[in-house]
Amino acid sequence: MAIPGFQALMLPVLKASAGGEVKISDVVTLLGQQLDLSEGDLSELLPSGKQTTFANRVNWAKSYLGKAGLITLAKRGHFEISERGKAV
Repeated sequence: MAIPGFQALMLPVLKASAGGEVKISDVVTLLGQQLDLSEGDLSELLPSGKQTTFANRVNWAKSYLGKAGLITLAKRGHFEISERGKAV
């Protein structure tokens, strides 16, 4: 399976935070398992070699959810769903 784009990951990221505050690295792991991505997909690095492509896309999805007011940043690396996000 190909790594989904960040747009396709937005709803799964939002749903992952429905239970309360979550750590982004835990969401990356959870979604990788839920999407049944291969080890090769999960270890594919960006051209910079500093981050995996999948983690990068999950982080972009989180970023855009924050800009839309659907999540709130609790502290570094943690976020939670907002009231507006719960309505979605």
